[in-house]
Amino acid sequence: MAKIGGMNFDVNVGDLLVHVESCTLDITDNSSVAQTRGVPDGYVDGDVAAAGEMELDTTNFNLLIDAARSAGSFRELAPFDQVFFAKAGDEELRVEAFGCRLKISSLLNIDPKGAEKTKHKVPFDVSSPDFIHINGVPYLAAKEIEGLS
Repeated sequence: MAKIGGMNFDVNVGDLLVHVESCTLDITDNSSVAQTRGVPDGYVDGDVAAAGEMELDTTNFNLLIDAARSAGSFRELAPFDQVFFAKAGDEELRVEAFGCRLKISSLLNIDPKGAEKTKHKVPFDVSSPDFIHINGVPYLAAKEIEGLS
């Protein structure tokens, strides 16, 4: 039976389909166990954040450059939604990250002896209250984002 692997993923950055060399998306959830006199006694909700990083070859990095040129600069790029979708056999995984704001961390890493494509690292932060959806299921409860837009 086929299982989902890295080769099965399509990544949409806004309206662009990009091919990533690698990509991460991490959620930080600071919910915690409540304690009374040092003994676990329920839990408290904490703040959340999500961020990731795409590693792109120059061909796909140029797609982002074109989008930044249209916006006026990289810093003027509007936040965009990202969709990570994979299907293998009967398995499917769709992860959506909303309101992603790009940065560039590793613009160049040149190795004249290397037999590898040049890669560019593009970190991003999730900035929308819609946050993350996993196979259509939101990570945050509706009451947590009520009144936010």
